Amino acid sequence: MAKPDIHPTWYPDAKVICNGEVVMTTGSTKPELHVDVWSGNHPFYTGTQKILDTEGRVDRFMRKYGMATADSAAADKQVAKTSQASASSEVAKPESAASEPSALAAEAPQA
Repeated sequence: MAKPDIHPTWYPDAKVICNGEVVMTTGSTKPELHVDVWSGNHPFYTGTQKILDTEGRVDRFMRKYGMATADSAAADKQVAKTSQASASSEVAKPESAASEPSALAAEAPQA
């Protein structure tokens, strides 16, 4: 089977040590493994990860894929109301200006 004297010693109960305490055991070719980060203290796995928001990109992503929070949904509704109000006032201006006789006379070419 395996050639003698060419394989390293296998430690089936090697200790994984993080910050001075044994966090788990595993099989390894070393009796102790010293690590700085493992799944028990990494922010991604513990749920304490903070997402850095650059120029509102996270909020945009959350809105785009329907994962908006209650606070961002309320803010979106407020923005939508203001944009609809400004859009309706912009649409109303040309209609009211076109109905005035002086505006029609100014647009008509003079002969």
